Amino acid sequence: MTDFTTYLQQANLIGGAWVGADSGTTIDVTNPATGEVIGTVPNCGTDETNRAIAAASDAFKSFSRTDLMTRVKLLHGLHDALMDNQASLALLLTTEQGKPLFEAMGEIAISAAYVRWFAEEVRRAKGEIVPAPTNDRRLLVTRHPVGVVGAITPWNFPSSMLARKLAPALAAGCTVIAKPATATPYSGLAWGKLCEEVGYPAGVVNVVTGSARQIGGAIMDSPDVRKVTFTGSTEIGKTLIRQSADTVKKVSMELGGNAPFIVFDDADLDAAVQGAMIAKFRNMGQTCVCTNRFYVQAGIHDAFVEKLKEAVAALVVGNGIEDGVQQGPMIDMAAVEKVEEFIADAVSKGGKIVEGGKRHGNGGTYFEPTVVTGATADMAFATEEIFGPLAAVFSFDTEEEAIAAANDTDFGLAAYAYTKDVGRVFRLNDGLQYGLIGINSGLITTVEAPFGGLKESGMGKEGGSQGLDDYLSTKYVCVAGLL
Repeated sequence: MTDFTTYLQQANLIGGAWVGADSGTTIDVTNPATGEVIGTVPNCGTDETNRAIAAASDAFKSFSRTDLMTRVKLLHGLHDALMDNQASLALLLTTEQGKPLFEAMGEIAISAAYVRWFAEEVRRAKGEIVPAPTNDRRLLVTRHPVGVVGAITPWNFPSSMLARKLAPALAAGCTVIAKPATATPYSGLAWGKLCEEVGYPAGVVNVVTGSARQIGGAIMDSPDVRKVTFTGSTEIGKTLIRQSADTVKKVSMELGGNAPFIVFDDADLDAAVQGAMIAKFRNMGQTCVCTNRFYVQAGIHDAFVEKLKEAVAALVVGNGIEDGVQQGPMIDMAAVEKVEEFIADAVSKGGKIVEGGKRHGNGGTYFEPTVVTGATADMAFATEEIFGPLAAVFSFDTEEEAIAAANDTDFGLAAYAYTKDVGRVFRLNDGLQYGLIGINSGLITTVEAPFGGLKESGMGKEGGSQGLDDYLSTKYVCVAGLL
């Protein structure tokens, strides 16, 4: 078995030193598959975060002026370090988060891909020479690192979510204070060790664990932190946006979702079911772009449900480190209870459980992958994010009805649709109020494309050429007196 202890960091990285909390207190980190304590991390707060901010501010003075190719070389080194240690990092991720090992391997791979992408993309972060109204002037538009960045990441993709923030920040010449989720801190701390190993100077990357309220509060209060990037719930995102006003920080927010998955009667049914399994049950349904609502046209509804039921019943549930496992445990008991509430609400309003529907025989936080039919707009999961292995199937008659139902939410992150009608593809692109749209695919995230939502699903983009923009400030310089 691969050993992950090399990257099991049980201290925080602040100003180039690995340290504990001032109070000496720690937080246990538990393996959701077994309930066993993996280790501890420091329970840090305001004072430690302020020291991390001071270290990042000091490091920014020199790191922001490093040569472009120095930053590119460091990023390529970081990419190689991730891939050289892919198996160990993936095992660490699965151990603290629960997802199957093959998914964790994929997450490390895409994390490395984001690093490589931004190493390449920063070389194209061009400015402009703007035509001047008079001959004695030259008008220059230049781009510069925004400053110290606070990066707050979630537990469901603890490596790739940090990659999408850390890589563009470092590419641009920014320094970073990262706050990984308490449930899955080791994947974030591993990035600190990797950055240290490949040669990033002290203070450029800082990783702090502990009180979300205190660490986040210090980041938001500090005038030295010029940019905050957050992935998490819409509720917390709104709070951070409000807090950002006092120091007028740049913010990017990747918040909640309520993804519709529309299957039209001309769709390739087998392909739609295959896409549905990826879009719904990857990471046990605990993804921000995860399908929340299946809308299936009436003519193929029953056939789709039967095929979906068979595919869901065949899923292998177990410890993610075991061969063949496709569904691991949920992150904690609160997540299990939330799914149970959604199921109870649906059944009380006429929904029918056709597969699963209860806690798994493995015990702990394992839950049976579930399919509920007869879903209606008055059920809680029609408007609230499920974040679990529950597929809710609605029936619809017309394209207009499906688009209207899909948009009937405050969220607008991801949407999926299966159809062979080319004209419909473009109508869906115009009509669906979502930042990411997958047509005939249930897995669409890629480093080359911008990732981000509309409406209350957030602001800003990660990945793609747009993913660098939030880490750069634009200056205009007028040079006069040239004649």
